[in-house]
Amino acid sequence: MSTVILLSLALMCLALCLAFVRLFKGPSLPDRVVALELFSSILVGTIGLVAIATDVPSLLDVAIVMALMAFMAAIGFARFLERGGSRDD
Repeated sequence: MSTVILLSLALMCLALCLAFVRLFKGPSLPDRVVALELFSSILVGTIGLVAIATDVPSLLDVAIVMALMAFMAAIGFARFLERGGSRDD
């Protein structure tokens, strides 16, 4: 594995940890939803990097499905908040 990929994976792991902290400490529900969206985006990037590093193209399908599921979850949360769902801000 090249140094660039290893460095990118390390930075993405750090970003995942920081997004996870925001997910738990977020002061309000919208902050947590944004943190969850960030978490899933970083996870999709990590899966893409692993696909490149291991030369397994089927992992890209997993990344695409993960991105679509995250998008649908974000839409669902947005509709929930729009309709006056529970907000703690």
